[in-house]
Amino acid sequence: MIPFDYQRAEDAAGAVAAVAADPDARFLGGGTNLVDHMKLGVAAPHRLVDVTRIGLDDVAELPGGGVRIGAGVRNSDLAAHPLVRGRYPALSRALLSGASGQLRNAATTGGNLMQRTRCVYFEDVTTPCNKRAPGTGCSALEGPFTRYHAILGASEHCAATHPSDMAVALNALDAEVRVLGPGGERTIPLDEFHRLPGDAPDRDTVLEHGELITAVELPAPAGAARSTYRKVRDRASYAFALVSVAAVLDLDGGGAVRDVRIALGGVAHKPWRARAAEDALRGGAPGEERIAAAATAAVAAARPLPGNAFKVDLVRATLGSVLRELAAGPAQEPAEPADPADSTENAVEGEGR
Repeated sequence: MIPFDYQRAEDAAGAVAAVAADPDARFLGGGTNLVDHMKLGVAAPHRLVDVTRIGLDDVAELPGGGVRIGAGVRNSDLAAHPLVRGRYPALSRALLSGASGQLRNAATTGGNLMQRTRCVYFEDVTTPCNKRAPGTGCSALEGPFTRYHAILGASEHCAATHPSDMAVALNALDAEVRVLGPGGERTIPLDEFHRLPGDAPDRDTVLEHGELITAVELPAPAGAARSTYRKVRDRASYAFALVSVAAVLDLDGGGAVRDVRIALGGVAHKPWRARAAEDALRGGAPGEERIAAAATAAVAAARPLPGNAFKVDLVRATLGSVLRELAAGPAQEPAEPADPADSTENAVEGEGR
């Protein structure tokens, strides 16, 4: 590992000032993604500014029934929090589907959102990668291993997929990200926080250097809304999502879809909001015909690579199953794994924050 300086920030303003002043500085939360990449030689910051002790570790109810989640809240604490389990079961389920018990105890909310969109070629410094070294090429587009790569929103420069489970659920829940930077505070809708690769795949988010996530805010759920999260993977633990679905369904008194929000994981460079699928569902009862139309609309723009075309059918099947589940009745609170270290709820080796 290359030498680096370490600084512990005392408050958010001090952390922002320290990183903004040094173009090679990075914020350090749980470190479960950044430190891995430093060990691999993928990342080489000259300074790490520790933000784990600056008071951003609370979950609080907002006026009107929403929830504010501090950027320093650990994933395990957030998954178990009564406000989250009761009002946003999709978020709790997503958190329990990610990483392992040990990683969830270290990983933070802000760090989870900032983990790198990546693939096996990004983490192999012997291969060309436009995310790691802009202009060198994308090994995934011609490489033999594309099973986990994007089918939506990719470009000729990058086909990596965003690894977070939590971010997919937050997208479906219409979360907003609160940010503090050298120029002050701003709020970014979660759906606009992460970027598609375009011609600058090395940029995963819209944040400028020195901007620090301070909180994530969730609006109050509709009174009759049901939400859930489902992750499909090659094995029950330590695997990224091949496809995941977060969905919120609100039915009126007559059984018609009053509102619906759907986000997909494992299919794009960012959590993918399936707005075409949402449009196909609104205004009518969620019967088989309407659900099938929504599932088809969700992947109408898919452009799979050789080796991952199966994801198109997998999205259709998973989304259809999730919508049927939500239409049938309220989702229960997510079950807590008896032993987080061994539970088959765990997944995603290295899905760090």
